[in-house]
Amino acid sequence: MGSLQYDGVVIEFDDRLLAHLQIVIATKIRRNESFFMSWRDAIEVGDGHSSIWIHPAHYLYFKYSGSRSPKINPEWIEAMTVAANSSRGLVIMTEDSVTAHSGANSSPEGDEVAVGAPRQRVNVRGPGY
Repeated sequence: MGSLQYDGVVIEFDDRLLAHLQIVIATKIRRNESFFMSWRDAIEVGDGHSSIWIHPAHYLYFKYSGSRSPKINPEWIEAMTVAANSSRGLVIMTEDSVTAHSGANSSPEGDEVAVGAPRQRVNVRGPGY
């Protein structure tokens, strides 16, 4: 299980999903575009939804638990990119939901990935900020 650290919040994701998120997020940030990223919370943490506002001025840190780079699925990247460019923002979806629907431009409602609750970290930026 890898993690994405963003503005004092640590969110855990499967390494394969995290690799795909990194590509989508990096593309948006490279274009200097801000957006919401949303996911369904795991049942253990209330089964709700969470969202964060991704902005290019904030630091991101992607931490992978495995030593191998996962194989990238271009359809999954495309589906998440289309979502990130929408008014709703990037809704994290399962890889299976992309292939189960009629193409990457479809909206796989209800197939969001459930993740654990974000953990707050103290003093992420270090002293002097």
